[in-house]
Amino acid sequence: MRIEARGVEFSYKSRIVLRGLDFSADSGDVVAVLGPNGVGKSTLFRCLLGFLRPQEGGVFIDGRDIRTMTSAESAQHVAYIPQSVSPVFNYTVLDTALMGLTSRLGAFQSPRARDVEKAAEVLDSLGIAHLRYRGCGQISGGERQLALLARALVQDAGILIMDEPTANLDYGNNWRVMERVVSLAGNGYTVIFSTHDPNQAFFHATQVLAMKGGKVEATGPPRRALSGELLSELYGMDALVHEVMLSEGATMVSLPANALRS
Repeated sequence: MRIEARGVEFSYKSRIVLRGLDFSADSGDVVAVLGPNGVGKSTLFRCLLGFLRPQEGGVFIDGRDIRTMTSAESAQHVAYIPQSVSPVFNYTVLDTALMGLTSRLGAFQSPRARDVEKAAEVLDSLGIAHLRYRGCGQISGGERQLALLARALVQDAGILIMDEPTANLDYGNNWRVMERVVSLAGNGYTVIFSTHDPNQAFFHATQVLAMKGGKVEATGPPRRALSGELLSELYGMDALVHEVMLSEGATMVSLPANALRS
């Protein structure tokens, strides 16, 4: 499934946030959106989800303008996975996953037995089936992030938009969540996630979208698009990018220049 932003411009009153932004992602892509705070990443995501309507340009899903879709229709194509936070209500992991059916059920409908079975299958595919009856307030942040991912998969949308999916997660949960995300792209999902860590782009993304001042500064495969010069410009610091040889092959890593000082 393909999603495109064509010449998207968006302003909050007199403050221009997105400036003629062009961008696309296809099935199998894992796109990392990078840029400093306030650059327009969240506004871009709201436009891609159909929550905001650009003043110029538009967002298209498989060639169809998202503005011609109802909210229920767009939800069948695009799902949003927020950052994991401590929940106000202690819904079970299974009930959280079943919330992905909201756009498909009528006001007074309840999930059918087949829906519950499908949700259980999704939990199993993410490795959290054993938590199905646990409250989301009683599991780890990484497990809670996977529960939110399960909700999006039950929604059955082909495009997943994730807002800093590993924010506040420890090292192990960070990797576990991102490995699941990459595996979903391998099964045909289109994945777009925001991050403040260039190394997440190098390790997990197939494409990057680097933003500054509401515009695209660079796009393409991380190895080609992300340089030390670009990262220095984006974040206002001296950054380095190096190739590291591992037994499995070469990878790129980024670190601040002053990290090498003795």
